[in-house]
Formats: sequence, C-alpha cells, structure tokens
Amino acid sequence: MEDTEEDYMSDSFINVDQDIRPGMPMLRRVKETFKKEEKQKEVNQKNRQKSIKEQEQEQRDTALNIALGNENKGFAMLRKMGYKSGQPLGKSGEGIIEPIPLNMNKGRSGLGHEELKKRKAEEKMENYRKKLHIQKQAEIQTADLFKMRMKTKQEEMQVKRDLEKSQKACHQLDMQKGLELPREVWFWLRPSRRNDVEQQDEEEEEEEDDLSASDKLQILTEYLREHYHYCIWCGTAYEDQEDLSSNCPGATCADHE
Repeated sequence: MEDTEEDYMSDSFINVDQDIRPGMPMLRRVKETFKKEEKQKEVNQKNRQKSIKEQEQEQRDTALNIALGNENKGFAMLRKMGYKSGQPLGKSGEGIIEPIPLNMNKGRSGLGHEELKKRKAEEKMENYRKKLHIQKQAEIQTADLFKMRMKTKQEEMQVKRDLEKSQKACHQLDMQKGLELPREVWFWLRPSRRNDVEQQDEEEEEEEDDLSASDKLQILTEYLREHYHYCIWCGTAYEDQEDLSSNCPGATCADHE
C-alpha cells in the first residue's frame, strides 16, 4: 500500500508543466467556447436555406449588375439607330446615361403613400409655422397695446398735474382780485380730504361731473388767459391780451413743459 501511494514531496509531483496563474484556465475555456460558437454560426449560415425574398433580391441584383447585350431586343434596336454603350440618350446627347434605378417598395403601403406622407408632414410644418407667426403677432400687438395704455396713462397723469397747477393759480388770482367763491366749483383746488365721508362725497361729485380732466384744463386755461392774461405753462402773467398774444406761444407751451 505504501508503494502505490504518491509522494507529495517528489519531483514528479512538484515540477508539473502547467499554467497555474489565477484565472488562466477559466479564460482559456471562455475563448475556446467563443471560437466554437463562431464556427457553429458560420456553419449554420452556410447551411441555412435562404428565403424567397432573399433569393429574389440576389437574382435581381445579379441581373441589374449585368450590362445589356445584343440579345436584348430594346438594346439591339438602339444599336441599329446608332447608339453606343455609355452614350447619353437623345438626339442632342443630353439625356441620361445610366438606366432609371429600380426602387422596390419593401413595406406594405401602396403606391403614392410616401408622397402623401411627405405632403402631410409639409402641411403640418406649414401649419406650425403659421401658428408661430400668429402667436408672435399676438405678442407684438399685446406689447404695442401695453405701450399705448402706458402712454395714455402717463398723458392722463400729466393732464391732472396741469389741472391742479391751473386750479392753484386760479385760486390765487381770484383771491387777489377779491373773489370769495370760484366761478365754477372745480376752478379751485379742493382742500385736503379730512375723512372718508368727505372723500366719498367728492368721488360721487366727480362721477356726476360730465367734464373730463382734459376738458376742465382747456376751459380753465382759457379763463386764466382771458381774465388774468396768465399762462400756466409759461408761469407768467402778462400785462394785457396783446402782450399775451405776442410773447406767449399759446398751446405750444404745453409741448415745452
């Protein structure tokens, strides 16, 4: 029994000619398996029976790659009329040289489907462009309307400021003349509102008044110019009507204000 047992310290056991690096046997087996699979795929590809469509495609490509010869009746007729291979068609020699390519419809759609699809895509794009154009025009109109409203609001505020200035000037000039009451209620600037009740009453009176701030300013300006020869925009009281007409630009004073 001792003779049959292996000696683990002998040279025959230690000096074994094999690659004992970690992972090497596994890597070798993976490569061998991969090569076997590649060979099997090649074999299957050669032995695989081609489908009818593939056979038709190969036959078609083979036929299209062969130039027409005299055995073709159409080509023979062209040769009789003086045509040479590689020469453009037509009397003036400006026609095509290569035959019209054969375009196979690989899908299930009918003839004209691609053109219809292309036309619908173009119509969709055109509608999208129109929508963007309309949206842009609406934005521009909104911006212009906003600017117009702001300009109108600024003009209204300027008219109110000019009216208050005219009312103050009228009040002062009327008092210097000895008048205790204004010719019209709104000719004089009203005193500061003392409570909510008076404020509400004044707002109701303004609502009942049919004259706008612009109309009041025009009437009051004419009153000051006629009775006191005074121009609110010049801030000057002239000696008489002739002096006012000669030295005051009139309505153009407001443009310089």
